[in-house]
Amino acid sequence: MPLYHQLGDIPHKRHTQFRDEEGNLYREELKSTYGFNNITSLLYHIHAPTVSTKVEGEVLPEPEAWDEKIRHHHLRTEDIPVHGDITSGRIPLMFNQDVTISVCRPEQSMDDFYRNGDCDEVIFVHDGSGELKSPYGKLEFHKGDYIVIPRGITYNMSLNSDNSRLLIFESQWPINTPKRYRNEHGQLLEHSPFCERDLRRPKYMEPRVETGEFHIRVKARNRITTFVLDHHPFDVVGWDGYFYPWIFNIDDFEPITGRIHQPPPVHQTFETEQFVICSFVPRLFDYHPKSIPAPYFHHNVDSDEIIYYVEGDFMSREGVERSSITYHPGNVPHGPQPGKTEASIGKERTDELAVMLDTFRPLYLTKQSQELDDPDYPYSWVD
Repeated sequence: MPLYHQLGDIPHKRHTQFRDEEGNLYREELKSTYGFNNITSLLYHIHAPTVSTKVEGEVLPEPEAWDEKIRHHHLRTEDIPVHGDITSGRIPLMFNQDVTISVCRPEQSMDDFYRNGDCDEVIFVHDGSGELKSPYGKLEFHKGDYIVIPRGITYNMSLNSDNSRLLIFESQWPINTPKRYRNEHGQLLEHSPFCERDLRRPKYMEPRVETGEFHIRVKARNRITTFVLDHHPFDVVGWDGYFYPWIFNIDDFEPITGRIHQPPPVHQTFETEQFVICSFVPRLFDYHPKSIPAPYFHHNVDSDEIIYYVEGDFMSREGVERSSITYHPGNVPHGPQPGKTEASIGKERTDELAVMLDTFRPLYLTKQSQELDDPDYPYSWVD
């Protein structure tokens, strides 16, 4: 839910002449989705953003589903290989027509530019830090950040750490904050678990004036198309609007608690038309004298659930580790493992940290996930 933001120099009125000191027109570009009916930004370039000296393309392989029975899964991702950069090093683990979930341990910073033309991206930074640069400016990121990059934004990511670990959601739907936490004007309400002060927006970056050969890899329609520019793509002297990358850190999520166990929607952080992302953070447990802090068994028949375990001790789950991912399909009930319900009674707090995604259409595991799967996990409820 971005706010209006403005950086650099812009003209007083939209769509009017705006010139540099030598009288050359800056090139105005409207960035929007859903035609002209969704949020937009206006950017002012030194060069026309349409100029390319070469266009090359390659077809991407479709995610290949792992032909496995419908059951619970536990994927251990702690030891996935270090490879590539933030884009080339992604390992897709699950997908459907709405979202692809990947993990990544990038080996290096990006040496070119990337634009996802099909999907909004949410990149959760489990480990590491660095800087995201785009025509909108720069954003420093660090451990615990959700980096939200709307589709169609060209970016470059540099890393400050040799040990980065990322969880990546590529969404066919725009990423929003939950509707129930916003008023009719879009402002976050008093009962929201976070507010506008918690959102980090781009900082000003001097426009890049270099000329040469600059490669932008654009992912769209199951292919990568490389556009070669003769000028740096971050040549924006100013911009304003609502469409830009932004960051929210999981440590700024304020948990909602109650006398009895609260349902998963209280942890909701982002939403789309077809899935939600939730944040489980350290919090006090329920305070009813007969409360049971561990979650009840549940069978959400039209929603698949994945949980990515970040840090801490998970009171309802045995055997998971840092960077584990559990997948519970919607047509199979799940809940605390043996002894966990009783063990939770009387506990005052939990220090768990996790990211959850619930989809409203079935997920499919990829061939890559097969190598990470614990085949004994479906039987972990056997007493």
